[in-house]
Amino acid sequence: MKTTNSRRDFIKKSATLAIGALATKSLLSNPLSAIPTDFIEEQPNLLMANNFTLAPLPYAYDALEPFIDKETMEIHYTKHHQGYVTNLNKAIEGVDKTILGANPTLESLFEKMPQLPMAVRNNAGGHYNHTLFWTLMTPAKMQTAPSGKLLEALTSTFGSVDEFKKQFNEGASKRFGSGWAWLVVSKDKLAITSTPNQDNPLMNLDSIEKKGFPLLGIDVWEHAYYLKYQNKRADYASAWWNVVNWQTVEKRFAGAV
Repeated sequence: MKTTNSRRDFIKKSATLAIGALATKSLLSNPLSAIPTDFIEEQPNLLMANNFTLAPLPYAYDALEPFIDKETMEIHYTKHHQGYVTNLNKAIEGVDKTILGANPTLESLFEKMPQLPMAVRNNAGGHYNHTLFWTLMTPAKMQTAPSGKLLEALTSTFGSVDEFKKQFNEGASKRFGSGWAWLVVSKDKLAITSTPNQDNPLMNLDSIEKKGFPLLGIDVWEHAYYLKYQNKRADYASAWWNVVNWQTVEKRFAGAV
């Protein structure tokens, strides 16, 4: 029993360190949601010393059902997101340290995209996008629609929340191949845009059609929905609104304008 307790104490301490490390290495303007202790205890090996790390998921794998199924969440988080973190750490090992700087963050990597290899671009984007994506969803049903200043901005820009969702879903559905759809703040104005692969609106690349600070983003890679929705991306995008964490979106909006 003593050994078990010691192991749990170690894992808890490792998780705390990992979360702190992620806060310094990511661009998220708001902290991750509170993470249940029992979930942390189930996630060993969270800390990778002096490198980018995978933070614990803010909820259990089955917490977003029936809209996001347990198997998809587990594979998405433990295989795909973990893969981006692992491959990002490998990719930056071969980059000139005068380009990276002493303590590279995802933000600093995005600024230097033209100087960095494609492996850094893909995996830094994948790490950031997924870290944000998990915080944009919640099993809680306390707030199922935007409110306050965000609601005012959405209504002013798009006419109504329903029209915003329609245009956002169109952006998600029309993204050819794999990628993301985004709601961003650009020069204090809201805009809907999309990016291919693991690119995002923060990257300093000419190919990014609309740069801005991402408030909301949906992953439209097939691995995000195929087990439950097969090829019906539009059905996945429509169902996704049931788990959007509007409190997080509003906090990001408040910090960006």
